[in-house]
Amino acid sequence: MDRRHLLIAPLLPLILRREALANTTEREGLMNEPTQRIVDTNGIRLNIAEQGKGPLVLLCHGFPESWYSWRHQLGALAAAGFHAVAPDMRGYGKSDRPEAIDQYTLFHLVGDMVGLLDALEAPTAVIVGHDWGATVAWQAALLRPDRFRAVIGLSVPFRPRGKAPPTSVMPRTADAQFYQLYFQEPGVAEAELERDPQATVRNMLYGASGDAVRGGGASAGASIGMVPRGGGFLRGTPAPAALPAWLSEGDVDFYSAEFRRTGFRGALNWYRNIDRNWELLAPFAGAPVTVPALYVAGDRDMVVAFPGMDQLLANLKHFVPALRNTLMLPGCGHWTQQERPGEVNAAMIDFIRSLPT
Repeated sequence: MDRRHLLIAPLLPLILRREALANTTEREGLMNEPTQRIVDTNGIRLNIAEQGKGPLVLLCHGFPESWYSWRHQLGALAAAGFHAVAPDMRGYGKSDRPEAIDQYTLFHLVGDMVGLLDALEAPTAVIVGHDWGATVAWQAALLRPDRFRAVIGLSVPFRPRGKAPPTSVMPRTADAQFYQLYFQEPGVAEAELERDPQATVRNMLYGASGDAVRGGGASAGASIGMVPRGGGFLRGTPAPAALPAWLSEGDVDFYSAEFRRTGFRGALNWYRNIDRNWELLAPFAGAPVTVPALYVAGDRDMVVAFPGMDQLLANLKHFVPALRNTLMLPGCGHWTQQERPGEVNAAMIDFIRSLPT
């Protein structure tokens, strides 16, 4: 199936609305920059960036990012009449980074978000997530539909619990292994990624974007996300001197400064709980996500090219019966809301406004 065929709602109205939303954001939202503060939640302290007043919209970032990944959404949501909150997730930025690996399970991460709602005195929220943050968002909607009244997943769709521990079925050959397997051994990926945080961030943001040049051929699909044994995760064509329009040198500087200060251990510990998450979620095997949902991704996102993803996306409504729409953005890569803020903001705001009050 051509992933472009997954485009259900016409993109043209969203594109046309982008300019109107941008003007509104500049006029009403960006007049006030996001403010940051530390909040106690679930036994740890999370740094949050927030903007606006109204119903709560909680924005969960992925790897290797921070609240800053939502810099284009905070003002737009505020201008649309919402209280937009983007935390540095557990292990990232100015938030706490517990030392023990087992403190990064999905139950801890969802618990952080529930505790954040309590700290903000919000009975419910729409939860939005990208990459790993999307996994947190989907699971939050699954586990606590009483607190999360709707969910928006960017890049990563809801994945039902499989029959075997996830790492046991990840691709591996004599010459290479899936990158999530490479991340399992503490200290190995840290050494590589922390060698030069500026280059790490720059090359990862460009390399997974829709602007990156990727190899083709019959073996291209099978090699997606694979790390050579004895080699490293950061390979391929480095980012060009002139970055794509959606990514500035200032953006790279912000992310790299954060990881230069914190290191990558907290972020990588999320991956080291993949099998533990599978074990803990056994009671919820087969349970659907029942709240209203929206899924948005780029058709050049490597996540949607992972093995089996085409079948999952084609059958997503079976696992998320209240899925309102699947929106595939042509030419967009992995960093959905950063590469295409206009279309993503319009889709998010339209979806949230359509929910029952």
